[in-house]
Amino acid sequence: MRLSRRSRIAACGASLLCCLTAALLPGTASADAVDTRHPSGGPRAVAFSDEFDGPAGAPVDSGKWQTETGDNVDNHERQYYTAGTGNAALDGNGHLVITARKENPGNYQCWYGRCEYTSARLNTAGRFTQTHGHVEARIKVPRGQGMWPAFWMLGDDIGSVGWPDCGEIDVMENVGFEPSTVHGTLHGPGYSGSGGIGAGYTLPGGEAFADGFHTFAIDWSPGSVSWSVDGNVYQTRTPADAGGNRWVFDKPFFLILNLAVGGYWPGDPDGSTNFPQQMTVDYVRVTAGD
Repeated sequence: MRLSRRSRIAACGASLLCCLTAALLPGTASADAVDTRHPSGGPRAVAFSDEFDGPAGAPVDSGKWQTETGDNVDNHERQYYTAGTGNAALDGNGHLVITARKENPGNYQCWYGRCEYTSARLNTAGRFTQTHGHVEARIKVPRGQGMWPAFWMLGDDIGSVGWPDCGEIDVMENVGFEPSTVHGTLHGPGYSGSGGIGAGYTLPGGEAFADGFHTFAIDWSPGSVSWSVDGNVYQTRTPADAGGNRWVFDKPFFLILNLAVGGYWPGDPDGSTNFPQQMTVDYVRVTAGD
């Protein structure tokens, strides 16, 4: 997810005034006392888990997530991210649903004038950060031209060093004109935006990611990040891939879930795009590193 100018100062959430301090707060894990399996076969403690259990229409757990508001001028996205449950709520069946709507009930103003769409973006800055481990989410992405769902991470020092020096790990991005492909990317100093380091993963047989849930994950260790889809590892990146630039990924990062509409990469929605569109998240889990 290419980071907007507003997001570089507002990655912490709804209050722009709290951003630079909240992004620097120490993370606090909120997780169930359960184990998963380390690649070596031994147990590995869960550092963070959200199964999104709760009644239909309920907000996300504010002890784990905060909701950002505003638009994204640098990417030229078309949505306004709102607070409340209008665009991000539990569905009562163990899912978080982020909904993009073609509407503007609050007369929201975007970089291009009156906003055309609303959506939601959530992050764990000030609530949870992690250095290394296994980061995983099970997600069903939306469908249609102009849709841009993402599960990603930013360095917790963004408030002091800015983007891209803080580092960005895109666990999963999908753009609507590539229904069968997702992308995993690193952004850092000297390799940001369209120069990010990454690769795509394409489903076989023309299957679309919007047809069902898929599990997107990274295995993250000192000097290495590996991406997988449904357990299939499709790339590994190390400092050698940074081309002599600084590797900025061995420090705390926080999590982000969002659904953007339009922008430089996906392009704008067109007459074939139906609204509302939904990004449905079954769970997010992070297990500790070595």
